[in-house]
Amino acid sequence: MMHTVSALSDFDIGVSLSEAILSFDGEELDVEINRIIRNFFKDSNLSYQRSQLPGMPSDDELLCPVSAETFYVLSGKNGRYSASDLQQLNYLASMTARLFKLRNDVDQRHAMSLREHMLHTQIIDQIHESVVIMDLAGFILSWNRGAEKMFGYTSEEVLGKNILFLYEDEDASGADDSDILDAFLCNGANEMEVRRRKKNGEVFWASLTLSTIAGVDTQPVGIVGYLSDITHRKEAEKKINQLAYFDTLTNLPNRSLFIQLVDKALQLAQRKQTSAALLFIDLNRFKPINDMLGHRVGDALLAKVAQRLASVLRDQDIIARLGSDEFAVTLPEMANHSDASMVAQKILDSLETMFSVEGHELRVSASIGISVFPADGADADALLQVADIAMFQAKKTGHTLSGNYAFYDQAINVHIAEKLFFESAIRKALKNEEFFLYYQPKIDVHSNRLISVEALLRWNHPERGFIPPAEFIGVAEESGLIQELDSWVLHAACQQAKLWQEQGLPTFKVAVNLSARDFTESLPKQIEHVLKKYQISPDWLELEITESMLMQNVECVISIMNRIVALDVSLALDDFGTGFSSLSYLKRFPISSLKIDRSFVQGIPVDANDCAIASAIIMMARQLNLNVVAEGVETHEQLNFLKNAGCDEIQGYLFSRPVDATAIPKLLNTPFLL
Repeated sequence: MMHTVSALSDFDIGVSLSEAILSFDGEELDVEINRIIRNFFKDSNLSYQRSQLPGMPSDDELLCPVSAETFYVLSGKNGRYSASDLQQLNYLASMTARLFKLRNDVDQRHAMSLREHMLHTQIIDQIHESVVIMDLAGFILSWNRGAEKMFGYTSEEVLGKNILFLYEDEDASGADDSDILDAFLCNGANEMEVRRRKKNGEVFWASLTLSTIAGVDTQPVGIVGYLSDITHRKEAEKKINQLAYFDTLTNLPNRSLFIQLVDKALQLAQRKQTSAALLFIDLNRFKPINDMLGHRVGDALLAKVAQRLASVLRDQDIIARLGSDEFAVTLPEMANHSDASMVAQKILDSLETMFSVEGHELRVSASIGISVFPADGADADALLQVADIAMFQAKKTGHTLSGNYAFYDQAINVHIAEKLFFESAIRKALKNEEFFLYYQPKIDVHSNRLISVEALLRWNHPERGFIPPAEFIGVAEESGLIQELDSWVLHAACQQAKLWQEQGLPTFKVAVNLSARDFTESLPKQIEHVLKKYQISPDWLELEITESMLMQNVECVISIMNRIVALDVSLALDDFGTGFSSLSYLKRFPISSLKIDRSFVQGIPVDANDCAIASAIIMMARQLNLNVVAEGVETHEQLNFLKNAGCDEIQGYLFSRPVDATAIPKLLNTPFLL
């Protein structure tokens, strides 16, 4: 008879059988099970067998099946088996069957998990982007084929390494393993442009997007990084920035970049409570040299003048070529006015020596106007304006050969008086309805027809007559009146669109310019109100915004833009190329059109720089599926170049000057001869 076992032995045999079933297979498992049961039950007649069950057991055998192929056999008692024997044998078979089922369940879950892992791996490997999975300390857990192709490392070479080994040296300096968690999880930055190093040592630019992997408790347990190589885009961006913000002749900053750099320097000077000076430099006798000896000699002379000017300046001083024969220098952190006088005299002295250019010995001098921060202006534009006035004063009082310099004298400035006049006059004009709108057509280069118009503000003053916008818009912006003007323009343009709609004209865009002051959280509501007031479709309205206003608070601006676009009102980026924004933001702005600034159109097709910038902007816009509009087109040569480059719409005097609203229906039905 089989020996009964205690509760403790019952538990022990269960543990032993489970360990065996999970650890062995086949004959090894059979041997181990037999060893265990004979050891526990002390009965050599008890065995575990693996074969097909016989049709009928012999009289001397007691069989109890475990599965279709396995069973326990108790023999040697000549058929005299007790109920206890049968109970023990059934219990043993039931326990063993449950343990086998448990192993099968574990195997199935493992197989399913393995299949999911393989599927997950295959999916990740099919992604062309580089996909890298890390733990929270930055150690690499997964590395797909895209990463292998991008970096040149196989997964075997990188798994278990910290991501920092891929950093470019400057990016990695001072970093530690917690930087990824701190910068991403704590600061919330999940999209960035970074530099990384390949296996061959090459450093490249990548767009990096990070996302977290959450555990069962929703807490982050890892990070997934998606990388795309953007080296070509960064190179194109650098090239466009170089063309847009640097003078190709002298490699000095141009006016646009100069304004940006000087404003930053003035902010620093204001914090430190120090002075600064701006020198406006105009070359004397350059025009006759350029006219007599040609542009090639003139350009070479300007390049040498730039080198000589830079040689007498400090590293922290800012120098730029403003255009033609005009240069500007800013002296930040100036101790007193005499410092500016000394630098101005150094510049004049440096020009005393003859310039040898292509066999010609040439002599130029300079007239220099000096303005001082903060006494003469609070920003670069203001200082540049009054320094220009001072330069003319220096030219009047100086000698052409030796040159001269002069400080700005507020006594000769009529600008302030004019500003006060315009502030008062603008307020009166709004009340007295002195403002009106003209509309300049935009022509589709493919159909040669008017496709949209731009609403342009005009002012008929009762005493001064017609006043150009250039004379009063700046004052309106400085005084804050620009918001009232822009609101008037928006209402007037939508009211006119309503009239055109009632006349049965087909819908076309009416573009309205906005200033930076208009771009507030209340703007979408204001636009919605105007559309409802005049009962016009949003398809009639397009808002033109400048590049510079977008960079003031990028996330806030994007939010406002998205709310405007949700109203089905389209957005156009005006004067593109004149701001100082990063092109990496451009793809995030929900705009539908880019307008090439007229400053890049004027030189086409003669000026190689203007041609290159215009072509680059058009090509970039094409990649982003944006409509391209060129403004300021005045010649057929400009038209042909822009048309061949892929520009969509043209605006300029070549087709039509701004006209009264009554002229638009006729222009709308008349194709232009391009």
